[in-house]
Amino acid sequence: MRVDTVMDRVRRPAPEAPALGPSLGALNGSVPVSAGGSWLRRFLAFLGPGYMVSVGYMDPGNWATDIAGGAQFGYTLLAVILLSNLMAIVLQALAARLGIATGLDLAQACRARYPRPVGFALWLICEAAIIACDLAEVIGTAIALKLLFGIPLTLGAVITALDVFVVLLLLRKGFRALEAFVIGLLTIIFVCFAVQIVLAAPPVQAVLGGFVPSREIVTNPAALYIAIGIIGATVMPHNLYLHSAIVQTRAYPRTEGGRREALRFVVADSTIALMLALFVNAAILILAAAVFHATGRTDVEEIEQAHELLSPLLGVGLASTLFAVALLASGLNSTVTATLAGQIVMEGFLRLRLPDWARRLVTRGIAIVPVVAVTALYGDQGTAKLLVLSQVVLSMQLPFAVIPLVRFVSDRGLMGAFTVPRWLGVLSWAIAGLIVVLNGKLLVDTILG
Repeated sequence: MRVDTVMDRVRRPAPEAPALGPSLGALNGSVPVSAGGSWLRRFLAFLGPGYMVSVGYMDPGNWATDIAGGAQFGYTLLAVILLSNLMAIVLQALAARLGIATGLDLAQACRARYPRPVGFALWLICEAAIIACDLAEVIGTAIALKLLFGIPLTLGAVITALDVFVVLLLLRKGFRALEAFVIGLLTIIFVCFAVQIVLAAPPVQAVLGGFVPSREIVTNPAALYIAIGIIGATVMPHNLYLHSAIVQTRAYPRTEGGRREALRFVVADSTIALMLALFVNAAILILAAAVFHATGRTDVEEIEQAHELLSPLLGVGLASTLFAVALLASGLNSTVTATLAGQIVMEGFLRLRLPDWARRLVTRGIAIVPVVAVTALYGDQGTAKLLVLSQVVLSMQLPFAVIPLVRFVSDRGLMGAFTVPRWLGVLSWAIAGLIVVLNGKLLVDTILG
């Protein structure tokens, strides 16, 4: 069955619905791709979407769970970070495959393939995930502003609403400008943590041992709670929607051969970028284990605590500053991808397009309210707990994005020649099953106290 024929059938809207336009509108196919030249030159044309996706895997929400995990359990939860990163590589490759093979992003595919009530429910769940992610960005950026410039958390949370202008400016300059901004901030984060790891000088044998799974991760409820938080902070639901759309910004030939080459390049791009995310996430946990757990400070759970103690315990004043700079870069970076993901989800599920500034202000406004309220009622400590909780909420919503994705890429009627091979389908369903089981156990443990 020809892929083009399948796409035409899938894209055919209900009689009362408007025609389904390309994902991301005018940005679709806006980045030129050279038809000739060297392999490296063609690969560089596809470089970018993977790094934009990787932002969600090292946003401020990851910091809270990684710091808490390293301080309480040493290097034990490194195995969870490795597992979640490998899961992310597989799932993001599936999202890219869906977008390139069908010309639909995940939200559009859900609308086309599911009954309207189911699609509407999936939209609500995805919006909740985006708000939970945005909540982490607000808290992280506000904390960074406080650490660097002494701005109170409440005011810092309000200031984060202004980042909409950064996104608007970058989008006007084209998608490549957006990607360059993201990669630049990722470089800052990487360098900051590379320096801190050198300063901390963790024992190599203990670090390597942490990547081997331990029974304690499942049997200890506290460790499991943080482990699921790490999975929720690493494998982000809205990132699957984002990736399936932004891979289509490349002007590759919409033929079977063009799609196959594009798929190879975008999977390589996302895999390399997610290995960078693995380094950053592991570095945060290793830093917490080497500096806090090793000195008996297992009570460190908050980003501000970590910032305050880093320099005294390491004996280097620069350590805390690097930590805060990386946090600010992480918060700013997450702004870009969350805005795009929100746009993709709303357009794909509802076929409703809001101006970028309106979409961003609505989402950010919803996230600012609980941050301001919790800060006023419970102080900084309440905000830190809210940050960890947001990541667990993200993890609980993850199956509602993963299961439709795996189902779509395994559907030959939709994917045609690009249907995943049997081994990859089995692996993908195993990942989805693991996510469901872990979330079920967390829910039971929470209900039973």
